Amino acid sequence: MKKLPRKFFERSTLEVAGDLVGKVLVFGDKKAVITETEAYFGDDPASHGSRGVTKRNFPMFGPAGHTYVYFIYGMYFCLNITTEKEGFPAAVLIRGVRVLDTNELFNGPGKLCSHLGITKKHNDIDVCRSGLVYVADAGIKLKAKKTPRVGIKKNAHKKWRFVAV
Repeated sequence: MKKLPRKFFERSTLEVAGDLVGKVLVFGDKKAVITETEAYFGDDPASHGSRGVTKRNFPMFGPAGHTYVYFIYGMYFCLNITTEKEGFPAAVLIRGVRVLDTNELFNGPGKLCSHLGITKKHNDIDVCRSGLVYVADAGIKLKAKKTPRVGIKKNAHKKWRFVAV
């Protein structure tokens, strides 16, 4: 497996979101194929970055290829990976994975973070340099279909969700 370089993440958020499907998310000794993603960027009202930099969303404004982990509903962590250029709020939410060792499917950002052990302490990690959290290309080819995003109210109609078929 080859770790993805920063230039992979410095592209359009929509391109990165689609291209992450089939890549392998590595977290410690756990490896899982990414099966579902969603794109959030710019002034999209569903994006955490749409209202400017905050203590919570600052990684979205940083360099591409960093984790953005946040807590929702008082119980779930969500993992995103930042994209595009520094200063522009953009990230891809990892919504689903299939664990390589067990073939278990975790079809929700909270479920996958819980299973992998991802918490707020994993926020703002450089996935291009880290040995703990990174994304790799293992040569797995999955086709992804575009669908509307889920779990949001604003701009939900945008087909910025990518799901392995």
